[in-house]
Amino acid sequence: MAFRHFCMMLCITFLILFSASLSFSASGREHIVQGRTMGTIYTIKFISPQKQSMALWQKKIDARLQQINAGLSMYDPESDISRFNRTAAGRPFRLSKDFSQVLRTADRVYRLTSGAWDGTIKPLVDLWGFGTQDIITVLPDPAAIQKALSRTGFHHLTLNKNTLLKKIPGITLDLGSIAKGYGVDAIALLLTEAGIENFLVEIGGELYGSGVNRHRKPWSVGITPPGSTEKGQRFYKIITLDNTAIATSGNYRNFFTIQGKTYSHIIDPKTGFPVDNQVVSASVIAGNCTFADALATALMVMDPADSLALVNRLENVECLIIRKTPTGFTESASRGFHTVLLP
Repeated sequence: MAFRHFCMMLCITFLILFSASLSFSASGREHIVQGRTMGTIYTIKFISPQKQSMALWQKKIDARLQQINAGLSMYDPESDISRFNRTAAGRPFRLSKDFSQVLRTADRVYRLTSGAWDGTIKPLVDLWGFGTQDIITVLPDPAAIQKALSRTGFHHLTLNKNTLLKKIPGITLDLGSIAKGYGVDAIALLLTEAGIENFLVEIGGELYGSGVNRHRKPWSVGITPPGSTEKGQRFYKIITLDNTAIATSGNYRNFFTIQGKTYSHIIDPKTGFPVDNQVVSASVIAGNCTFADALATALMVMDPADSLALVNRLENVECLIIRKTPTGFTESASRGFHTVLLP
């Protein structure tokens, strides 16, 4: 799937900033930088008692995000990922720092989830019509699905210290389901290295909060009910971010229906078919947004019981999984999820 389409659709989120319009506190002035990246919008808020050049911050943030796009964009034929996808099997491809860091998190999530997250499924996404502008009216032929499956599998890649190698021909990468999270972490690092301690970074609904807001309270974000588009609605949950990230993946806005059956854009990498587990959204809270972004996508694929078992084994990771049933929505939360809720 194209990078922009993947970012916009695979990681559909339900997160909106939750803040009150109160007066500035003595902790400093709130500054806001906004723009577009990765086919979506970003908003960065930070608190600083010193005078700041917002024009300079805009340039720095845009430049860093453009650098990430230059490595991971499927639209740019000269990006790192595009050049890797054209590389022949057996030939080591030298990795940039950004590409390498994203791949190491991707490899970890692939292993943790037993392949539920897989960045090589673009042939399947395209086959089901989610990576193109064409809407399919006939289900893919089983033989075509098997052929596409033969060209997928993150285990067909060898990740070394500075290189990546394809073990078989035809393997391609699309890291749209992790790139926004990496962008959030990159901007968080940019702010931290500049001495900014209190900030909230948001790219297309994926967020990282550090320190406190202008009211000297932890940053809070609201999760809205799945499928809701009404403004001014009540929040489903309110989460506090204490030097943590949250990412949400969902499937209720990108689907098609053939012969009365609905098919989601979330593809199971093992079967090659859209998932059918009633999960409509999965939110992950973790120490960094790259990991949270990829894991949220994986939890959309996994059985909810397996998802909870996995997250409960991970340190400082929590999740909320929402399923649609004949009687409405039901939720399943990890053991420590209550600790991140707004008191």
